[in-house]
Formats: sequence, C-alpha cells, structure tokens
Amino acid sequence: MMTSTVEENIERLLMWLINQPAPLPIQIDAWDVEHIARYMKRSANTIRREVVVQPSFPKAMRLPGAARGQALYKAREVVAWLESQTS
Repeated sequence: MMTSTVEENIERLLMWLINQPAPLPIQIDAWDVEHIARYMKRSANTIRREVVVQPSFPKAMRLPGAARGQALYKAREVVAWLESQTS
C-alpha cells in the first residue's frame, strides 16, 4: 500500500483548486435550487417546497431548448429577496 505525504496531498489539493472555474460575480450569476439551498443553509427540498413557491420570490428563468428546462434564478434577486425577508 502506498501512502501519500502531506506535501503530495497539498500539491494535489492546490492543483485541484487551480483547475476549478472562478465563481461568477453575484450580479451576473444564475443559481439553481441547490445553490440557493447552500446560500440559505437549507435543504434543496425545503427550498423547492417552501421558498421558491412564495409569491414574492423572484421568478424563475428557463433557458430555451428543452421542453422543461431547469429553473434558474438571478442570484442578485435571490440575495435581495432574502435580505428583504430578514430586515
């Protein structure tokens, strides 16, 4: 069995991080339910069942093409909505 050194593990982690895409600025990003769930620290099921159904929640965008594309939400609108709910 081969073991890795701490230095090798750090190097692998750094290479993985370098190869990750840079996050988009919140002003232009679009979030799916899973992103919203991470942001609000809730489960995706809770977001689907209790949050995105609120009449005041931002409207979903759907990309053309598929019959029923994945719902995406403007990140800046989601953040503004949450701030308006907690202020």
